[in-house]
Amino acid sequence: MNTSFSSVITSYALSIGFSKAGITTPDLPDIPKQRLSQWLDAGYNANMQWMAKRSTERGDVYAYFPEVKSVISVAMNYFTARASDSPDALKISNYAWGDDYHDMMKQKLFELLAFIRLEYPDCNYRVCVDTSPVQDKVWAQRAGLGWQGKHTNLITTDHGSWLFLGELMLDIELTPDSPFDTDHCGSCTACLDACPTNAFPQPYVLDASKCISYLTIEHRGDIPPEFEGVFNGWIYGCDICQQVCPWNQKFEQVTHQPEFQMREQIRDRSTEQWSELSEDEFRRVFKNSAVKRTKHRGLKRNINFVSKTVGKNQSTE
Repeated sequence: MNTSFSSVITSYALSIGFSKAGITTPDLPDIPKQRLSQWLDAGYNANMQWMAKRSTERGDVYAYFPEVKSVISVAMNYFTARASDSPDALKISNYAWGDDYHDMMKQKLFELLAFIRLEYPDCNYRVCVDTSPVQDKVWAQRAGLGWQGKHTNLITTDHGSWLFLGELMLDIELTPDSPFDTDHCGSCTACLDACPTNAFPQPYVLDASKCISYLTIEHRGDIPPEFEGVFNGWIYGCDICQQVCPWNQKFEQVTHQPEFQMREQIRDRSTEQWSELSEDEFRRVFKNSAVKRTKHRGLKRNINFVSKTVGKNQSTE
């Protein structure tokens, strides 16, 4: 086990643009596996059947990558600015203002892999960014990056929770970092109290079927009418639970990555302009954007749903 090279790896990860990096072993304790199973059994994954289909791999990394011996967890700050506080402004989640993070994160992880292969040219690997059947936040906590807050996002003491997560799994032994074992949420319930759809049945548990992010991105079909009037202007994703988090209010910092800056085509766009968004314009505005996931018809559904109640004194309070 090469202790010095392990620290070189994490230093190199920071030098190429990652905000945080850490290393852990692939062995997971039983608690994360049990929590995943309980979450799925409760149906909190809503219609995201892909979460359940590969649940064995999510709970046991050896089922996904049998040869794995080390997991390098990385995080990249994407925060650019806070969305408007006005419930009458149609809003897109901060993470989707710029270019699709999947592409950039994968590019950087392959760059990190190329560096490691200078020392271990024959190492086998898996590059994981969001779509792989792994528990990103669990690995990040195990690798010492931060803790999972009551809103279920990973929180760090230097960037808050405005972070993309990814992993590079290797079949070589590296020296692990210490897990992040302290929960700094304390008695704070700001994120739970601020959620306008009551998407948290209890602290640290998210019911996706009530989450604005799920309903505006992953959900197919009409948005259930019981949510009318409570989306607070969010038409793709939602940042409410992150905006009210004291750790973000104190430690958030603007990203150094220009790719994540807000596109001019969505800046200060009026409700009328959003309502008139054509499919051709959608393709132009959201080329290489994460917003493509909801497709034009999905975004138009969201715009129409939210526009019904714009101007009716919605509040995030």
